[in-house]
Amino acid sequence: MAGGRSERRKIPRTPASSQALWIYGYHAVSAALKNSNRMAKRVLFLHDILDQVEPLFAHIDIKAEPASRDQITKVLPPGAVHQGIAALMSPLPNISLEDICRDARILPNALIVILDRVSDPQNIGAIIRSASVFGAMAVIIQDRNAPQITGVIAKTASGGIEHVPLVRVINLSRAMETLKKNGFWCIGLDSEATTDLEQVKRSSHSVLVLGAEGAGLRRLVREKCDELVRIQGTGGLTSLNVSNAAAVALYELRQVSNS
Repeated sequence: MAGGRSERRKIPRTPASSQALWIYGYHAVSAALKNSNRMAKRVLFLHDILDQVEPLFAHIDIKAEPASRDQITKVLPPGAVHQGIAALMSPLPNISLEDICRDARILPNALIVILDRVSDPQNIGAIIRSASVFGAMAVIIQDRNAPQITGVIAKTASGGIEHVPLVRVINLSRAMETLKKNGFWCIGLDSEATTDLEQVKRSSHSVLVLGAEGAGLRRLVREKCDELVRIQGTGGLTSLNVSNAAAVALYELRQVSNS
């Protein structure tokens, strides 16, 4: 939400699944252990970083286990950069589009991100991180062909996944219709648009719609946007990586909503 972070609702949500997930990396684990909506099942750490990570253990009811680097690596996906700590956590609660719309009604400003066919876990994680920095309420993706929340997404989000829910919907166009009925103005980022991002119309409740790199927004999603804008650069290249574009656009939209 631009202009201030929204309060987390106290209404309990139904867990998305009962399957626990290994989360790794200092910031991702720290945020997960502090999240009252999660439960730690195991925590592994390198003994030589005990002084650094011990304050994190005040938030858990189980005993953290000192382990070797190989022992930690063994429980994680290949190539995981764990920084000496990993935690097996219960899944996040499932939050629906209806929950988000209900929460937004009591907020003076609200900002949501929609991702159309963005499927790379690192891009999704980076966008969630930016969404958390700039106070967005949620990141919405289409359930079909979208990755599940993984350790990669959690690590790249650097703790943002604990603050900005990843909401799955069946149909993005219908989700945009629902958001518009609830007072949101949908802004699509399109390199072919004639309006610059700095000229975006002001709205207290905004949705930033981002398409996959190369393919961009699908026709129906583009048509549901109230406004199409572009990021106007001044250098030799004409486009940004989708996660970088998201960060630039979220910053600009926050300035618009705060002005």
